[in-house]
Amino acid sequence: MQIKEYAKKLKLSWIPANYQTIQAETHEKYLLKLFEHEVQHREERRINLLLKQATLPKIPNKPFDWKDIQLAPGITREYVLQGDFIENQENLIFYGGVGTGKTFLSTLISINTIKKKGKKVKFCTAAALVNALLEANDKGSLGKFLKQIEKLDLLVIDELGYIPLHKQGAELLFQIISMCYEAKSIIVTTNLQFGQWNNVFGDPILTEAVIDRWIHHSHLIIFKGDSHRYKDSISLNQ
Repeated sequence: MQIKEYAKKLKLSWIPANYQTIQAETHEKYLLKLFEHEVQHREERRINLLLKQATLPKIPNKPFDWKDIQLAPGITREYVLQGDFIENQENLIFYGGVGTGKTFLSTLISINTIKKKGKKVKFCTAAALVNALLEANDKGSLGKFLKQIEKLDLLVIDELGYIPLHKQGAELLFQIISMCYEAKSIIVTTNLQFGQWNNVFGDPILTEAVIDRWIHHSHLIIFKGDSHRYKDSISLNQ
């Protein structure tokens, strides 16, 4: 069928299967409806692809509880949750104990940033990111990997501080941080105070350089209270 052939050449995916379902009073309105549906379909596919590429963790299907969250001065919940900080290439540092909602909030921000702003996001744990960097370096594809990071609008580095980094891994992570500095936004979640970051990077000079770049143009958000998972398990057993 010629309609399907031409649609394929023009890379129209919604129109060939649905053009017969459109009702309109004039030719112009008919064409307008066709193009509107095609554009909407393409946008939905693009958003779904961005969500897939972001590799986001699963989160609870419930509203985020801000009760024990201490925001940095000068920013609001909306500014954080809607990802407005990305427009200014600012960073967020989430500090708090295990299970206090750091991963939950950073994932919500990622979803909003993708769905409402169409931004490119990548979510990974610090350990997974470092392992990917080491593997790319060993295979000689580090340059390609860095270009993928360079295309992002937001990089989320989760669970910094859970595992100490080897020297090469720490240096490669610093390379990512330096590349993103004042060019794109990073969210880092950690259970360690800045004074303890040397336990992760293993070198005082490197640690100082990391902190210097991360705290500049950054907002510190503190997660207080007990582990949500612990509280949930207690309530289930009562």
